[in-house]
Amino acid sequence: MPSVEEIADAILAREGGYVNDPDDPGGATNYGVTVHTMRRLGLDLTGDGRVDAADVRRLTRAQARDIFVRHYFHDPGISKLPVLLHASVFDMAVNAGAYAVKILQRLLGKMGFAVSVDGKIGPQTLLAAERAAAVAPDHLADAYGIERRNYYYALADRRAKSRKYARRRDGGKGGWIRRAEEFISPRYHLSVAEHQARTRGWG
Repeated sequence: MPSVEEIADAILAREGGYVNDPDDPGGATNYGVTVHTMRRLGLDLTGDGRVDAADVRRLTRAQARDIFVRHYFHDPGISKLPVLLHASVFDMAVNAGAYAVKILQRLLGKMGFAVSVDGKIGPQTLLAAERAAAVAPDHLADAYGIERRNYYYALADRRAKSRKYARRRDGGKGGWIRRAEEFISPRYHLSVAEHQARTRGWG
């Protein structure tokens, strides 16, 4: 299994550099770190008394990596989950915050474990995750990845402006779907036809 640092480096590679897409609720983002996260952490890198897009631009790759490891892996307790879940849940936490854990909790509920869907990793979630990993060690990571892919599709169903992240202009898989499938075994990847059928209702 890759180390947390190796997982963080892979996330940085997926996220890329500075963007400020008006259709992205995250706002100005650099290496996957949003302006909202920097405000929450009080990262006034320009020293002008406020945290805005200028501070996001100044963020370095090393700073982003440290933020990921501390605030998205260790602090929320992802580090305590079974190792086979680390890469995908960590990557999703950077991409979607607490929804990463809610997706896991809903999956655990579907598997028959009593878990509150609150986005927090506590004793109940940890115990359920450990039991799920013991029962289905060869399938849990795939199941989580599939639930994650379903989350992206459902989000795009609800929010038209987000559809460009799930479907390319040529009808192929968008970045969200390709990203989810990086953590799913190839045999569970959707074909182009299946993806197009899933997104046909978007117009």
